[in-house]
Amino acid sequence: MSDGTDSPGELVRKAKDAGLDLVALTDHDTAAGWPEAAAAAREIGIGFVPGMEISTQLDDRAIHLLAYLPDPTYEPLVDELDAVLLGRAGRVPTMVAKLQELGIVITEDDVFAQSEDAAATGRPHVADALVALGVVASRDEAFEHYLGWGKPAYARRYAAPFDTMVRLVAGAGGVTVIAHPWGRRSVPWPDEAELARMREVGLTGIEVDHEDHAPEQRDRLRAIARNLGLAATGASDYHGTGKIAHDLGVNTTAADQVERLLEAAAAASQASGRETPEAVLP
Repeated sequence: MSDGTDSPGELVRKAKDAGLDLVALTDHDTAAGWPEAAAAAREIGIGFVPGMEISTQLDDRAIHLLAYLPDPTYEPLVDELDAVLLGRAGRVPTMVAKLQELGIVITEDDVFAQSEDAAATGRPHVADALVALGVVASRDEAFEHYLGWGKPAYARRYAAPFDTMVRLVAGAGGVTVIAHPWGRRSVPWPDEAELARMREVGLTGIEVDHEDHAPEQRDRLRAIARNLGLAATGASDYHGTGKIAHDLGVNTTAADQVERLLEAAAAASQASGRETPEAVLP
């Protein structure tokens, strides 16, 4: 329901076909796909964990924060997510205008034709429009030449303060994992000291096994997770045809780490007093 190319139900069925025991859906900044995915999981007999990938920032650096099992109706969380989604959609006109200044014939309607019924419209859909118009061959090429940070059509947008969002997810009865922390940076950051500080704020885990992490980065992040008592997760970051080299199930999370997350989420739910969603267990 954000920038993947499969519907939530299709994603869950493909996960089952890929031999997975359990899958999480983490659309960007929205829980809109949870009901469809959960229904499909119950129907075909696969585990399902509802989540989302939230756009945050810390010290003017972008951080994607995975939130698992929060109450999506918790008003302070809803308000912050609405602001993030507004920022996503709100920069589309700016990016389109910059592309037009570069001589590219593209309109906002071209972008929204790609996002269709997505709850979160943003850069990936601008990239898809460029692909559809024949300007580039793939999303990756669109980001590399036009839409990535520092590129000519890049536009800043609102992202939630990291510490605030960790606390909001906890207040909503959920748990948080920092997504692919070292995958898109020239210098590994956050380092162990900063991750320790994040743990004190309420962070539950680190996404260690990700295609954007080299083997030595995975080893180091796994050691940090162990040192700090954080869960170590893995994920494919699958987007359907919207992202190459991230095949469904290429990275997985060990069963004991899934159990840690579920136990932490149960404790967070009880502490918050919120009615939180339940994982569909295989």
